[in-house]
Amino acid sequence: MTRPEDSLSSSVVAGLVAMGLAVLVIANDFTALSVALPAMEKEFHVDITTVQWVINGYTLVFGVLIVSGGRLADMFGRRRVFFLGCGIFAIASVIGGVAPNVALLLTCRAVMGVGGAMMWPAILGMTYAILPRSKAGLAGGLILGVAGFGNAIGPLLGGLLTDTVNWRGIFFLNLPIAAFAMLVTWRVVAKDEGSATEHRIDYGGIISLSIALCALLLALDEGVDVGWTAPRIIALFALSAIALIAFLFIERVAGNKALVPHDVMKNGLFLAACITVLLMSAIFFASLLYLPQFMTKVLGYSALGSGAGLLPLMGVFAITSFVAGPLYTRLGPKLIVSLGAAFLAVGIFLLSRLHQTTDFNELIPGMVILGIGVGLFYSSVTTFAVTALDPSKASLAGGIVYMFQIAGGSIGLGVNTAIVATAPTLVQGIRTAFFVDAVLAACGLLICLLFVGGEVDVTLLRGLRHHHRAHAP
Repeated sequence: MTRPEDSLSSSVVAGLVAMGLAVLVIANDFTALSVALPAMEKEFHVDITTVQWVINGYTLVFGVLIVSGGRLADMFGRRRVFFLGCGIFAIASVIGGVAPNVALLLTCRAVMGVGGAMMWPAILGMTYAILPRSKAGLAGGLILGVAGFGNAIGPLLGGLLTDTVNWRGIFFLNLPIAAFAMLVTWRVVAKDEGSATEHRIDYGGIISLSIALCALLLALDEGVDVGWTAPRIIALFALSAIALIAFLFIERVAGNKALVPHDVMKNGLFLAACITVLLMSAIFFASLLYLPQFMTKVLGYSALGSGAGLLPLMGVFAITSFVAGPLYTRLGPKLIVSLGAAFLAVGIFLLSRLHQTTDFNELIPGMVILGIGVGLFYSSVTTFAVTALDPSKASLAGGIVYMFQIAGGSIGLGVNTAIVATAPTLVQGIRTAFFVDAVLAACGLLICLLFVGGEVDVTLLRGLRHHHRAHAP
């Protein structure tokens, strides 16, 4: 029986719709451009190592600043930070749509990353805040489900616009969606004043963490061209390590005003979830970049065709994300998060078996299994991590989890690109890169089984088994 405090009022439902629209803006933009990269290569006369930064640059800035965005949302009010981020995102999208060269395009993508980094944790915080704690699984399932839907239609919209109009239309599409999301949020989501703590921004933490991640990504990207033992590459790796050490020192000195407060850093359950996300995240990013590359350059698909070709992955991801919330509530985090990690590992391993004569039908099993894994894992691990901390830190928690996802994805994408760029053929490079991703996923699954989600709730499993017996014919 549903308790009165657990029921959803019409205003809560309207708020969830608003949050879903906001997520749609970000999610669509992640994948819509993945099928347009070959067209960008041709128009700007650049190769994949440059044009990948249309995706990688955005995700890097997003990942670096999302923790700051979460902290700002908790401090100054989630709705206020959301509006500011959404405005930045929309304006940069329009400018990117008219960019005459790749340099301005990449700059706009970086600015869009700033806007997205403010929007995402604010959305998560507002969603978890308006729902009863007993329905926290619904928040994760809803956000990741809508994200999955946006990711699924992104390649189709991107391919359609690229083939019929121009890839620039993808950027212009963001403006009306963002404007509508802001309007609905303004009307139905109540103001929040943020925390009562002193409004002090940890600039040292932001700068040191940004330098560490940027230096690492640049080293991974440029190492392909100049060699891994080149002085510049070694210097970038060293700078990344020094900046990371500095970040840890700055955070310790900053105390409760730190970008990542001590009670968050010392939470073992939260930390285990973040490490698992870091290891698993190369898989999704790599598949979104290199499956369309394979379909376009090997199978001969158009941009629209390669976008539609991702549907077995993206459609299953969207559907599974919506199902993951009720499953999380019913069966607990350990089982669902672990199952998601296992499906991720198996799916990318199957895709690593592709070869020069592989046809589309042979890709479908791997993409479907991978889609189930993405849908189960990310929504569930996000809910587990956010609820492991105090509710007042919901936006910060969501931001940190997504930082690990973006950082893991960006680093993994850099490693994948390095492998593919140095391989004798595109297909051989994708095979090797996907196999490396499968090994990382296996490591993430092990950590998940050992440390994430507590223990499997045997009582819940027995109750589910008895429920099925009672309804058996």
